[in-house]
Amino acid sequence: MSSQPFRPEAAFSEDAAAAEALSSLRLADFDYELPAGRIAQQPLSERSASRLLTVDGMRLADRSIIDLPALLQPGDLLVMNDTRVLHARLYGVKETGGQLEVLIERVTGQHEALAQIRASKPPRAGSVLHLENAMDVAVLAREGELYHLRFPPDENVVDLLERHGRLPLPPYIDRTAAEHDESRYQTVFAREHGSVAAPTAGLHFDDALLAALRERGCRLAYVTLHVGAGTFQPVRTDNLAEHQMHRERYFLPGATIAAIEETRRQGGRVVAIGTTTLRTLESAAIRGAGRLCAGAGETGLFILPGFRFQVVDLLLTNFHLPKSTLLMLVSAFSGQEAIRHAYAHAILNEYRFFSYGDAMLLSRQDVPELS
Repeated sequence: MSSQPFRPEAAFSEDAAAAEALSSLRLADFDYELPAGRIAQQPLSERSASRLLTVDGMRLADRSIIDLPALLQPGDLLVMNDTRVLHARLYGVKETGGQLEVLIERVTGQHEALAQIRASKPPRAGSVLHLENAMDVAVLAREGELYHLRFPPDENVVDLLERHGRLPLPPYIDRTAAEHDESRYQTVFAREHGSVAAPTAGLHFDDALLAALRERGCRLAYVTLHVGAGTFQPVRTDNLAEHQMHRERYFLPGATIAAIEETRRQGGRVVAIGTTTLRTLESAAIRGAGRLCAGAGETGLFILPGFRFQVVDLLLTNFHLPKSTLLMLVSAFSGQEAIRHAYAHAILNEYRFFSYGDAMLLSRQDVPELS
């Protein structure tokens, strides 16, 4: 894909009505008040114990995640993100003795990575960071808000992170990672190391639920999108057309494309498990001008109301932060009024929010064709 940031207007057709729809959107349209007590700080005792709010237009129903097989149809295809969260957080000191925190954003090679660094004074290019009393890491350059780091040459950077790093819980979870997070902040199907945050819709699935879905006649397929720390960054501009979307790497296997095509031929539906899966599939469709393209890519897809979805029919997702790009995405998928209605219902009925929270099953509401 192009290395240029994906501009939100590219998600629309070129007609004047679509451009006008984009220009009318404001950040305040995607804000809501959430009581702090609704933010889940711990996982439930069982993955599949979460509640599930189904949203089909303005029609809502309170269910449980274990009801998912009954809500789907034989022949439906669930597409999941099999990325695995890295132990991406490291603590250490600069050569001057000043303390710092490093959060790996992206592994770029066998011994190099891009990272966010929190310190009282930013480190200089050419300096060395002493991390976790275990390794010396060179600062090669600053690239925007990130730092280009080189790790010791005697071991792969992923292996170093897994041995010495720490699991990076989201910023709204007000505690350090505990032993149970090592398993619960990974999906049961996580395989490909590379994320700094979990694809949280997948956290609801355990082996028993996956077996029940197969028994129902649903099929499973996988993509990989490595979630970056930018997923937690709020939108800061009121004019949404000015927002610069963070970019993330993905891989779409040919086998998954074949499964989607077979599902379409048989009249089944494509169910994206999480916004990362949806962004992967819709990005690949844009890249192929309507046809899914297999292989590796990079996406900065920013989905706003007015976007025309080409692949995904149903979306299983958690509840998202106010003023976030993901709240905008689900508003595009199911309609702004429907999402406002659903979130108000969820808050009133004490659903649990964000990464360790409950889930929603959203039906797509297509944008009317413009004459």
